[in-house]
Amino acid sequence: DRKMGIPGEDLGESFAATEFVGWYNGHPDYRDSKFDLSCESAAVVGNGNVAVDVARILARDPESLKETDIADYALDTLRKSRIKTIYMLGRRGPFQAAFTNPEIRELCDLPGANLVVDPKELELDEFSQADLQAGVGGTKSKGNVEILQEHSKKPLEGKSKKLILKFLVSPVELTGKDGKVTAMKLEKNKLVRGKDGDLKAEGTKQFETVAAGLVLRSIGYKGLPLPGIPYDERKGTIPNLEGRVLDSQLKVILGLYVVGWAKRGPSGVIGTNKPDSIDTVHKLIDDAKDGLIRPQARTEDVLDVLKKKNVQAVTFPDWKKLDELEIAAGKPAGKVREKFKMIPEMLEALKKN
Repeated sequence: DRKMGIPGEDLGESFAATEFVGWYNGHPDYRDSKFDLSCESAAVVGNGNVAVDVARILARDPESLKETDIADYALDTLRKSRIKTIYMLGRRGPFQAAFTNPEIRELCDLPGANLVVDPKELELDEFSQADLQAGVGGTKSKGNVEILQEHSKKPLEGKSKKLILKFLVSPVELTGKDGKVTAMKLEKNKLVRGKDGDLKAEGTKQFETVAAGLVLRSIGYKGLPLPGIPYDERKGTIPNLEGRVLDSQLKVILGLYVVGWAKRGPSGVIGTNKPDSIDTVHKLIDDAKDGLIRPQARTEDVLDVLKKKNVQAVTFPDWKKLDELEIAAGKPAGKVREKFKMIPEMLEALKKN
């Protein structure tokens, strides 16, 4: 996760949004994370789909989540939440927002919260207007603006929570009390055209402060290097040609391949990464057919070695068994599934089944 790089960012109750997502989804790495939802206001920095996910969880009526596969401990915490106001903050304008049309439509119709956006913030500047006319961003960007403009005309309903969208703002400082964040200072931005033609946010020296007892940042990611593997420090990716890893002389390293964000940079969702991965696998198969690489061992050989080392391996049939067990465990409570929260639990379940 990228950090904001501002004073106060390391105060208590300031987290990466992905840690919060992992926590309520029952990810073993985040099972023991703790989030204090006793404050009245929270801030989500960013406006991509991950930011939308966490803002939606904070804004929704917890009872509407009880039949989903949300972790039971997270649901208990959300039921005790005192958060009434959630800010979702974007450093650029609504036309540049990274969320998708279905995501923002769902926020418009949350059963327990009003989506609030100032109509003035939806007025496009001359640069955004020019990009709109030129078709930049396609139907997604155009649709996002239209959906929000239409929604901003509707009167607020009598709902208990508010989800406030703010555009053209950047956090510049977090302040707190007793080691915990209590407020966020924001700087108003304007859009300028960069040398590469993209619109960039530039501070205007106009500031405001919003209350926030919980801060979740979702401002992008950067790939980390692996020992012995080529790495592009600037891009945070592994240099490659269509998935084949390249050395420092830009020559293909036979037998080494890369997929996903490490291949292209942190953009796109599962639907983007699946065909990207398939494309890389095709390159691997082509190289094998051409005799450039050859298998060093069969799957069975690897499993035999692990067994001799007393390492419990988890195969795809094992994964399918865990899937079945989770679905079965969720049925008595009317849930989609009841997830295993810890890896030892998963391994023990496989031994018994």
